[in-house]
Amino acid sequence: MACRLLTAFFSFLLFFSNMNAEPFDTTKLNKLITTADQHNQIMGALTVAKKGKVLYNKAWGYRTFNGKEQLKSNTETKFRVGSITKTFTAVMIMQLIEEGKLALTTPLSKFYPTIPNASEITIELLLNHHSGLHNFTDTAYLEYHTQPKSQEELLTMFAQQTPSFKPGANGEYSNTNYVLLGFIIENITGENYAANLKKRITSKVGLKNTYYGSKPDATKNEASSFSYNGMKWEEEPETHMSIPGGAGSLVSTTNDLVKFITALFGNNLVKKTSLQKMLEMKDGYGLGIFQFPFDEKYCYGHTGGIDEFHSMLGYFPKDSVAFAFTGNGQTMEMNDLAIGVLSIYFNRPYEIPNYALEEYKFAAEELSKYEGTYSSSQHPLKIRVWKDGNKLIAQATGQGPFALTAVNEREFKFDRARLKMIFDIKSKTEIKQFTLKQGGGQYVFVKD
Repeated sequence: MACRLLTAFFSFLLFFSNMNAEPFDTTKLNKLITTADQHNQIMGALTVAKKGKVLYNKAWGYRTFNGKEQLKSNTETKFRVGSITKTFTAVMIMQLIEEGKLALTTPLSKFYPTIPNASEITIELLLNHHSGLHNFTDTAYLEYHTQPKSQEELLTMFAQQTPSFKPGANGEYSNTNYVLLGFIIENITGENYAANLKKRITSKVGLKNTYYGSKPDATKNEASSFSYNGMKWEEEPETHMSIPGGAGSLVSTTNDLVKFITALFGNNLVKKTSLQKMLEMKDGYGLGIFQFPFDEKYCYGHTGGIDEFHSMLGYFPKDSVAFAFTGNGQTMEMNDLAIGVLSIYFNRPYEIPNYALEEYKFAAEELSKYEGTYSSSQHPLKIRVWKDGNKLIAQATGQGPFALTAVNEREFKFDRARLKMIFDIKSKTEIKQFTLKQGGGQYVFVKD
């Protein structure tokens, strides 16, 4: 039976029946990862464990560029894990509740009364994304994300935001909720988030490579993130970690992540009743965790994305199986990797994709007619197109160049940006316009 896993963060098609009837085919999984790596599809690390025993542990790709030297990732490389941080934050909040220092019904106004609707927003509504607080990363975030922000600056920003809906009316993902929860942990304990994390989680279950992040440091085996421009990997700017806090500040390894979620489901971090409360879904949201249904079984976990880091953590209670992926560069969807990993683990039919580009071939001289600078009355940017050997390169105003892949004589694509350029060919010697398709939009560009 085919069952789709649905959340706002990852959804993928899985087939689950007769699970683990055959041994875990790690040779096939190695081939999947090697093939994806060789074709610049994804870089990162992966761990799969059952009942706490690691069955598969691998890292691939680059963690950083040291001048011209490319330093490879290894299984101890630390990656930013983005919103997987929220599960850690939720665990610490539940611990404070168990200690009687907080309640799910405690209003936000007890701590931060200037936040809109603070008296109506409870800790539970923050945890399950029903607060109605606007997601601050949706508004002008890229204008300041590399610069430090104080707690006071963030609280002022949150206080000025217009709520998205009335508290409790519905669920909508918001990083604002978890930044505030991180502040509340600090407020109650009198210690910063990093100290609480160490005391309440990492030292309890032996997570040696999980901590509050800072600027990636190659000497500490920490990864930077990269984007692929069609020709090479390029390092990306980094979010200043004073901003995401309890919503996305952690770095970790896949080994630590599977150990964390196994400990959580083993009731080594919170009581069974607290875990059960975390797993209660409302409009698809639990308390710092999501449920991914398939057939009659369920996977619980979270995903993360920050800069060009992408991560995924999941646990199958009925099978006692945990898996974690941390990545720092991708051109394929992380979900596609998950399809492969889980299909292979659960012994379902799966064919390793052919990532080799079946590109339409041009002679270099044939590409001259595409060259030029194009403008559109529908779009503010100009796009310059030129040839480099037997490939076309494009560059929009103020952005970096990227290599186009030829689908046929008319159509070119750049998968990393989900972009297509369809040229209007009316002459064998000259082209005067193309149509750009991206994100559901369609724009006509005419050669200047």
